[in-house]
Amino acid sequence: MKRDSRLSGVLHVLLHMAEIDGPATSESLADMMQTNPVVIRRILAGLRNQGLVRSEKGHGGGWRLAKDLESVTLYDIHIALGSPGVLALGHRTEAPGCLIEQAVNNAMGEAFNAAEALLLARFREITLASLSRDFHQRMQVCTGSDHTS
Repeated sequence: MKRDSRLSGVLHVLLHMAEIDGPATSESLADMMQTNPVVIRRILAGLRNQGLVRSEKGHGGGWRLAKDLESVTLYDIHIALGSPGVLALGHRTEAPGCLIEQAVNNAMGEAFNAAEALLLARFREITLASLSRDFHQRMQVCTGSDHTS
């Protein structure tokens, strides 16, 4: 089963945007992410609808963060992406007629729900600011400086 990497990708884009002084174009962000600018525009449009980013039109325009990094959590971004499922595991059959499979689904469903609730609670605690601080600490260790490459 293919993993959904949109949250990871969006976090990457947002942290790059935080490092840029001024608006970032879809083209420059797409280059950083090795994807098509249309993909970036589609993703950022969803984040704009949630008030996380804003776009500026015209020459010198592009995308900017609309909120302070400390006020945006992974949970906020997860919601802006449409609350995709966070687990790749699932039931073999959603509505089984077999009583054994019903028992299996019940036990697995309870475990899935508990795991998802725990993960989403953790997402509420992690801010973009904490990720940015981690990045800057890593940069200092690697290069002795505090700048992106």
